[in-house]
Amino acid sequence: MKQAFIKLHISIILAGFTGIFGKLITVNEGLLSWYRIWLAGILMLLILAATQRLERISFRDFSRTSLTGLLLGLHWIFFYGSIKYSNISVGVVCFSLVGFFTAIFSPLINRRRFVLSELLLSLLTLLGIALIFSFDSRYRIGITLGVVSSALGSLFTITNERLAHSFKSETATVYALIGGAIALTPLMPLYFHFFPVATLLPSWADLGYLLLLAFFCTFVLYMLQTQVLRRISAFTVNLSLNLEPVYTIILAILIYHENKELRWSFYLGLALIILSVVLQMLQVMRAHRNAGQVVVESH
Repeated sequence: MKQAFIKLHISIILAGFTGIFGKLITVNEGLLSWYRIWLAGILMLLILAATQRLERISFRDFSRTSLTGLLLGLHWIFFYGSIKYSNISVGVVCFSLVGFFTAIFSPLINRRRFVLSELLLSLLTLLGIALIFSFDSRYRIGITLGVVSSALGSLFTITNERLAHSFKSETATVYALIGGAIALTPLMPLYFHFFPVATLLPSWADLGYLLLLAFFCTFVLYMLQTQVLRRISAFTVNLSLNLEPVYTIILAILIYHENKELRWSFYLGLALIILSVVLQMLQVMRAHRNAGQVVVESH
């Protein structure tokens, strides 16, 4: 369990850089997400093939992974849209609602009872977002896109949790990325119809950032998270990922001086979000410690 939490924390640090890349890369959110999923999928496919770790799966299983990958691609589009219509800090804070949506969606999808503690902790996050939304009207379009992104991100993690129990982490990740890229591609002409772009080709600088984003913040990140989901629940992973805004906001302040754009309501909302994460981690560690005591006593 300790190793799983270490891997989870490393993945959160990597996730903290995704918002920075969203600001650095100049192409719009749709093109950015489309390039990211294709580059990450092809990169991982080549790595697994070269190391002879690429496993074959049935068409039915590929369809399952493709649906998960499509959810990931759509989540990225709305996530980067949120950043580009507001700023990095607001975009990543909205991502914290993933825990709230997971507390609702996971029991419905997995046909289990709602957990009161999960709902209460998620309400803290929801209250934090509400404070930012209510008192700062400049970024409402970005916040709305961020809320949709969080709902899609929650569905992705829940479906990815199922894949983690059926396939090896690298197998689940590579087919989710490739399948998601294939599923997302037919939707892009419709997207470009409503959000036209001057060119489909990124600049050399954008291409460099996209490669870094694809490798470190996609390939490495989702490999770690898929491994973590074998030991830790989707709710705990999603709620722990609420720490992502802390890392990203620090970077955004250092690089872009976004602290000049943020008001007191933002920091109060962020404090509530961090509180929900701390309480959840304490609850998980207490439950694990009690379970360990039960095992010792039974022997």
